[in-house]
Amino acid sequence: MILFAFLQRLFAIGSLAIFAAAAWLLWRWYDADHLADVLGVTEPSSAGLWWGAGLMAFSLLGRLPVLMLLGRNETTAPPRRAASVEVPGADGAVLHVETEGASEGPVLVFTHGWGLSARIWAEARADLGARFGLVFWDLPGLGRSGRPTAGYSIEGFAEDLHAVIDSLPEDRPLILVGHSIGGMTVQTFCARHPELLNRRVAAIVLENTTHTNPLETMILSRVFRPLQPVIELACKLDMVLSPALWVMNWQAYLSGSTHVAARLAGFGTRPTREQLDRTARLPTKNSPAVQARGNLAMLHWSVTGRLPRTDVPALVFAGGRDLITKDHAGETIAAALPQARLIRVEDAGHMGPVERAAFYNEQIGDFAEFVRLLRSRPAAPSRRSFLSPDADLAPPARPDDKPRERGGPELGVRPAARPI
Repeated sequence: MILFAFLQRLFAIGSLAIFAAAAWLLWRWYDADHLADVLGVTEPSSAGLWWGAGLMAFSLLGRLPVLMLLGRNETTAPPRRAASVEVPGADGAVLHVETEGASEGPVLVFTHGWGLSARIWAEARADLGARFGLVFWDLPGLGRSGRPTAGYSIEGFAEDLHAVIDSLPEDRPLILVGHSIGGMTVQTFCARHPELLNRRVAAIVLENTTHTNPLETMILSRVFRPLQPVIELACKLDMVLSPALWVMNWQAYLSGSTHVAARLAGFGTRPTREQLDRTARLPTKNSPAVQARGNLAMLHWSVTGRLPRTDVPALVFAGGRDLITKDHAGETIAAALPQARLIRVEDAGHMGPVERAAFYNEQIGDFAEFVRLLRSRPAAPSRRSFLSPDADLAPPARPDDKPRERGGPELGVRPAARPI
């Protein structure tokens, strides 16, 4: 989420400037009014008062009109909590893990994107809980999970995922679902523990993720990649200034500036107001120092060369409007994995699992049913039945959708380079 972090900081500075201007105008009006009373001079103009009050109101209450402007007034599944346990992580963190859903069939283990928490999976909880077991966990230092004692790295997150898997019953197949850095964590786990693939782990789902340094696969990568030393310095500065940045981020959240950054960086379509607010609120709640350390970890990571050894059924989502992870990253992953199907969602941004949740979750549900059949009757359902180009991956109709042919400009579905 490096692009979001950049935009969040940029808009937060602008929001803080508006707050400072409002405070200056109000103080100037108050000071002039006070001198007028003391010296008996002409009363000051009220223009400064009105401008100062208006700007102050925007800097503290702008979130509401921004949400009305940028988000749809549509009811979405509210975030909820499930039964939770604490699991000791491999890197010293105490991990917050929630379990819910069906008592039989495959178990979907969800790993969220950086800066977020398990609260981001509200739609997946509502759409998939009746048919499958669901497990959600907070990455170290985020949400309700504690901070690690051994530092932050994608390899460490993968071992934390291993600890979560070890805490689950062994009689049900697991499907690992990862979004953004969660997908990076899943890929790293598979590379480090191939002995668990097709045994403990039946399949994986990778949503809007990359296979290498995110600066290589984001928008304007040719601009940002040479700036990596500057970006690393900025991350280290965030660690030092974390308390002040946390206050600044909350002010930006209240003003709606963070929502503008989230809309630009995260969404390809117009999200609901609740989805936009949730996506803006979660990074605001989490420590800037923790997020900076995770961003640093991403800049020194790659699993590209190890992808061909991840021999397990995989579903790979790529968003056509994703600015944080361009679609060619998903295409590269799907082409390298031996058993992968690529689903390209043309109108989805980086938060595709949220803004196009109905489609994402429908495809995950179909994939999980395929895995269930594959595990129960290995000789019956061919892997080609789901991963072939003939598989039906048409999206569900939405109220605002116009009739169109499948594979048209709004949604394209393309198989991996090497379908099974």
